[in-house]
Amino acid sequence: MDFAARITRLPLPVDLARGQSALEATGIADPRLGDLIRGTAGCSPYLAGLILREADWLGEALAHEDVVARETAGFEVLSADDLGPALRRAKRRVALWTALADLGGVWRLEQVTGALTDLADRASDLALHVHVAAERARGKLPPTDADAGGIVALAMGKMGAGELNYSSDIDLIVLYDDSAYARDDQHEARASLIRATRKAAATISDNTDQGYVFRTDLRLRPDAAVTPVCISISAALAYYEAEGRTWERSAYIKARPCAGDLAAGERFLRDLRPFVWRRHLDFATIQDAHDMRLRIREHKGLHGRLAVPGHNMKLGQGGIREIEFFTQTRQLIAGGRDPDLRVRGTVEGLARLAEKGWVPPDVARELTDHYREHREIEHRIQMVNDAQTHSLPNSAEGIDTIARMMGDADTAHWSARLEGRLARVEALTGDFFAPAERSNRPVLSPEAEAMVERWRSYPALRSQRGREVFARIEPELLTRLTAAAHSDEALARFDGFLAGLPAGVQLFSLFEANPQLIDLIVDICGTAPGLANYLAHHSEVLDAVLGGSFFSEWPGGEALHRQLDQMLQGVLTAPDGGYERALDAARRWAHEWQFRTGVHHLRALIGAEEAGGQYADIADAAVAALFPVVAGEFARRHGPPPGRGAVVLGMGSLGARQLNAASDLDLIVIYDAAGAESSEGPKPLATRPYYARLTQAMITALSAPTSAGRLYEVDMRLRPSGRQGPVATSVQSFRDYQLTEAWTWEHLALTRARVITGHGADATALGAEVEALRVEVLESRGNTPRVMPDLAEMRDRIFAAKAPDGAWEAKIGRGRLQDIELLGQSFALRAGVPARAAQAQLRAGPRAGLIARDEAETLAAARRFLWNLQCAGRLLTEKPLDMDNLGKGGQAFMLREVGADSLEALAAHLAETVERAGKIIDKALTVPEGALTEWAPSGT
Repeated sequence: MDFAARITRLPLPVDLARGQSALEATGIADPRLGDLIRGTAGCSPYLAGLILREADWLGEALAHEDVVARETAGFEVLSADDLGPALRRAKRRVALWTALADLGGVWRLEQVTGALTDLADRASDLALHVHVAAERARGKLPPTDADAGGIVALAMGKMGAGELNYSSDIDLIVLYDDSAYARDDQHEARASLIRATRKAAATISDNTDQGYVFRTDLRLRPDAAVTPVCISISAALAYYEAEGRTWERSAYIKARPCAGDLAAGERFLRDLRPFVWRRHLDFATIQDAHDMRLRIREHKGLHGRLAVPGHNMKLGQGGIREIEFFTQTRQLIAGGRDPDLRVRGTVEGLARLAEKGWVPPDVARELTDHYREHREIEHRIQMVNDAQTHSLPNSAEGIDTIARMMGDADTAHWSARLEGRLARVEALTGDFFAPAERSNRPVLSPEAEAMVERWRSYPALRSQRGREVFARIEPELLTRLTAAAHSDEALARFDGFLAGLPAGVQLFSLFEANPQLIDLIVDICGTAPGLANYLAHHSEVLDAVLGGSFFSEWPGGEALHRQLDQMLQGVLTAPDGGYERALDAARRWAHEWQFRTGVHHLRALIGAEEAGGQYADIADAAVAALFPVVAGEFARRHGPPPGRGAVVLGMGSLGARQLNAASDLDLIVIYDAAGAESSEGPKPLATRPYYARLTQAMITALSAPTSAGRLYEVDMRLRPSGRQGPVATSVQSFRDYQLTEAWTWEHLALTRARVITGHGADATALGAEVEALRVEVLESRGNTPRVMPDLAEMRDRIFAAKAPDGAWEAKIGRGRLQDIELLGQSFALRAGVPARAAQAQLRAGPRAGLIARDEAETLAAARRFLWNLQCAGRLLTEKPLDMDNLGKGGQAFMLREVGADSLEALAAHLAETVERAGKIIDKALTVPEGALTEWAPSGT
């Protein structure tokens, strides 16, 4: 590397004689390097001393950029006694090299701070390893396979972010993995690792005749006043879970394992993630950060008029900490839902926040520029005398020195420019922490004014704090509501939503900090009447928007089941929990996830097919998690399930994993008593009534309205013998019925049956048996000659029973969804294939020679179009689809979902699609004369 050629700026020497003396000691002849060394030594007595001390080393060293690696190479083999002096020499050389690279503009800020951080990492790791090894050699550390005895140092603050300043101390939290030691060895391991930590800290921080490496601060650990310098990971986790505070959450944004057992450190930070990045965000975080800013200023005496002399570049008005607080608080608010924001560096954090829309890009760029220059000034303040200070000198001579180190001979101009930058940072960050009152409230109609005036009586606005926060967002909220299509309807729907809120401070704070959410509420109120009505009845679902998962990737059915199961177990075992509270918790959980799917669909983050699968995942998880809870509660009175247990089958749309926002659940319960005549419990029941009452309890758990609303409507009519049959069926009866008595429509329904969950001694095997039976029925009953005529008769009865519900009907009627899917089910039955999804069943037709391939593809395309129409429509309204009542926003959503340019084009496409599909189905269900050779039951 040609160091001299990369110099882009030069410090101007204050003491020419000192600068010239330092240059002469190096023997460096390059004029550009000479100017840099002369200016550096002429401004900083400390750096002048380093140049004189390392004069023989400097000239050759400037040719190599990897200064930290070169100066610490081979230190792993040093003894504890030799490591300290070697690290101090390395620190002198790295400090000199980086100072010259910084002052000369050879390195960017990130390279300077990165090199200093690399040295701190290296020193910490070497010190921990050498002293742990010494403890082990003395026989004081119990045996373990963990690296460095399981001890790990977490770099906090600027070190964690890779942002150490020129004279930084280093903040470390030292932990050890107590799981790496046997129970009887815990006390001895703890004592040994505490000794190693103290000695490692001394190796780095003691100020000897050779100087120091880094001043080391271990006080950020949990409860530092009463805990030793090294504590166990389990104790740290317990502390943060029970007592962790906002400032500690903020500190862990930058935390990073830097020394010792790095894998143990990563595991700890992973376990700590829910503490730092909370699912349910507390917007008091903003107020906490603001209060912390004010307390720091009060404690440091940093109030008053902004002036350059004596100004604290770190903690003062418009200083570095303001930018860091601004960035970290935003990350805490949004990082729970978006892992991309969980970065450590301030500059990178601002860039990510801007990229994600949390900070305006121009504000992020401006704060980044100010942050870089503030940090460079901070470095120069510290370079003068290697002092750990962040304050500019009070004297004119001292300020002149800093300006000249920055390469500016006009100190007055430099000071004025700095004062302007500090004021600008204060303005940009101050608006976030203490936003000004907003104005420009739009003019409303008398009716709208009366509605808005009524808001003050709602529960959400009864507290003084609630009214204060809402007053700041009300103008923007009203402006956006009145600008929406069908603004009167949007305002009325928002009124209903606001009336249902029990409290408003958190939500209004969320609106204030996140204008995108105001857009979302306006979107819902102005576009989707059905979703707005849902929101009015379940306003608590907005808690989900505060959570970290709302904009994350879909977790999948298994993860949802685990999440709900863990939640329900926690509620059941909590001191104030119990069965009823578990039912409420399940409803709130499902409402949040259903709302999330609806919002993602509305915002085009997912399409109708994906939405259908997500709604099915939610239903699956709800049924699977609740069934054992219901069974457990039932067993308290009547004993555990007799025999092998029971399984729950999802039928219809649930079985096919194709639900919409308004779907109910078609379920069947099948049990196997395995010869048991009754249960064994305080109040035993005979087997048949046991499972019948258990099933009724399950239906109630799913469908009964509680204080948290209703979970699902449940339909059990697809069980054997429909409404006349028992609500729970034994597996033996189910087999006999399906193979000897079932009607064709019941065999068709079985094509979409799916075991969702089970409970009992051998429920898993029972579920496999039921699925095998399903396949057996399809393979054996699909070729009976009555299938086709029964299907045609069933179709006629459906058409006679219910006509299409308006011009935009997608489900009921010839050539529509139900008609297409019924034909698909017949393909699955006649071909004896286990496929449940509509598209897969349609594909089975041409493979079995039951329909031409092009006709099957036409039906598949028609089903996709009609499903898009149906799924979107059920999101927008609970009533029959009426485009006039949807408003312009709803119409635009519908057109987007089906890929049409206008309502006229949509109507034409719908009519053409239905007619084409209807003709294909008519042809496919035509029964040739003479085809009936035997009679079988038929019906719907």
